[in-house]
Amino acid sequence: MPDTRADWRAWLLRRVADPAFQSWAARFPITRLFVRRDGARIFDLVSGFAQSQALRALVELGVLERLTDTPRTAADLARDLSLPPDRMDLLLRAGVAMGLLSLRRDGFRTTIRGAALTGVPGLAEIIRHHDVLYRDLSDPVAFLKGDTAPELARFWPYVFGGNAPPDEAARYSRLMAESQSIVAEDTLAAVDLSDVSHLMDVGGGTGAFLSHALAAHPHLRATLVDLPAVLDAVSPDLAARIARTPRNFREDSLPTGADALSLVRVLYDHADDTVGALLKRCHAALPDGGRIVVSEPMTGGASPHRPGDVYFAFYCAAMGTGRARSAGRIAELLSDAGFHDIRIPRPRRAFVTSVVTARR
Repeated sequence: MPDTRADWRAWLLRRVADPAFQSWAARFPITRLFVRRDGARIFDLVSGFAQSQALRALVELGVLERLTDTPRTAADLARDLSLPPDRMDLLLRAGVAMGLLSLRRDGFRTTIRGAALTGVPGLAEIIRHHDVLYRDLSDPVAFLKGDTAPELARFWPYVFGGNAPPDEAARYSRLMAESQSIVAEDTLAAVDLSDVSHLMDVGGGTGAFLSHALAAHPHLRATLVDLPAVLDAVSPDLAARIARTPRNFREDSLPTGADALSLVRVLYDHADDTVGALLKRCHAALPDGGRIVVSEPMTGGASPHRPGDVYFAFYCAAMGTGRARSAGRIAELLSDAGFHDIRIPRPRRAFVTSVVTARR
């Protein structure tokens, strides 16, 4: 029996793709509002790369901070930043179009959205770091075919195992720590650690998440597990409050004694076989009833969304070893490792992080 719904859908899509139909729909009163709305959204996708480059220029030049207190003209700001006035005006007007700046009679000024962007910990550093990702995606078809050698695979060499050289470990730790505050905030909002006595953070870098957990729950004992070169960069103040245990979690067993274990932005750096082995080590390290907390950006599963299924999915693919996963897929991996009572709290901001918890 013919699938009339599928036939109708195919006919409709062919009609919508017909330039003559689009021209008619743009004039017809009932359809033109939809055409205008969808057309604007489509062009927003088309111009996305130019927008991201304009954003990077605004961040590199510190424009949003410079225009927070007092409006300034393009010519005035151009003198400070050694840019031609016409190019400064071009950039500032792009900032207005993106909602980061406003244009007033007395000049340009940062908007609420622009101020919010400057207030997100680590966001500016991430935007600056995107030059590597942009180069990796310059030929997206070749990238998807696997015919390129992405720079990100060399930028994060620690994910392939072994101890990273001190300079690489410091670079990784700095970038992660600067953006960890907002991740820690949303993770702790999703998970109640008041009944935990000893928290072990695995792959926790220089302890940014642990420092927030200790601030929220001063009663906690805390253990930080990471590569030796990474642990060497822990601040003296935090080092005095936690136990530091050097481990390569790809190969080494984890210390026991903690009744909760956290993996914050760890799993998406690694392939399924590495993740599966790590989760089994986590299971072995916890006592019966012990809890595991996984927090990282996740894809939308059956409902794909831009943060997880566009940005983080492509970023992880460019790294050459990791992958962004849905909460459902992480739940499956936890179950395979022997965990139960798996829960997926609703994320506060999915573009920041999502959380999956389970018990041994």
